[in-house]
Amino acid sequence: MNPDSEKVTIRIPKRYLRSIDFLVKADDFPSRSEAIRAAIRDMVYDRIEMVPDKLQKMADAERAVTNAEALEKELLTK
Repeated sequence: MNPDSEKVTIRIPKRYLRSIDFLVKADDFPSRSEAIRAAIRDMVYDRIEMVPDKLQKMADAERAVTNAEALEKELLTK
């Protein structure tokens, strides 16, 4: 095992575990662990691409709130 890896205990629905076991039996993966590692790796690669968009949306939202607060302050001081 890779010395950079860490053991994690998870609970998953039985139907997912049956599906993983099927993939292992069908020689798609050598073990449950390898199947789960592949699933996590694929999820991380897919979702990491969403991060810049989410960060941009958060920055846009913060800017909109700041602008609204400035406008409110300007209108209330007149």
